[in-house]
Amino acid sequence: MSDLIIDLLAPKTNLKLKIGLYFGSYNPIHIGHLAIANYMVEYTDIDQLWFVVSPQNPFKKKGNLLDDYQRLEMAHRAVEGDDRLRASNIEFSLPKPSYTIDTLAYLKDQHPNYSFVILMGSDNLENFHKWKNYETIVENYGAIVYPRSGFDKSKIKFHKNISIAENAPLMEISSSFIRNAIKEGKDVRHFLPQKSWGYLEEMNFYKK
Repeated sequence: MSDLIIDLLAPKTNLKLKIGLYFGSYNPIHIGHLAIANYMVEYTDIDQLWFVVSPQNPFKKKGNLLDDYQRLEMAHRAVEGDDRLRASNIEFSLPKPSYTIDTLAYLKDQHPNYSFVILMGSDNLENFHKWKNYETIVENYGAIVYPRSGFDKSKIKFHKNISIAENAPLMEISSSFIRNAIKEGKDVRHFLPQKSWGYLEEMNFYKK
């Protein structure tokens, strides 16, 4: 579903639909990602969460990163049937490398009836000050932080537009674990949404 079609589905009210943007390579998307997304749409003030699939950076080696549209397809299948979630290819058509501030500015221009907030892990928060125009991101959009293992919020000085999802369940599953397990011949079907796993198996991803 295109971004323009999504815009037509927004409630026709004076209230802006609040969208949480969850950036990642999703190589592959897994149940940890979905569990975090489920928590965010139910326990924070966002109305909908978009999995923003990051394109291959042309200045970095591809390694074991699947093609952009293959990762997007797995994400699409993961959220199929859940109107609270969607997969987005918005960064595929933007200049490379992708900068979050540029993506946010583009989305704001395309969707004036939406407000946006970024979702990030606490590991990214520690380096947030190194992001391009991070002050603008904080002031104009804000962030909801998912605390990872070992996160000590007492060491961080928080802006009023940054909040911590303190009671979110801790997810230790990683895409790299899944890729390595598949390469080793392990059956990890229950670590991925069923339809994503079916596509992964059909295409024989990560087996070499």
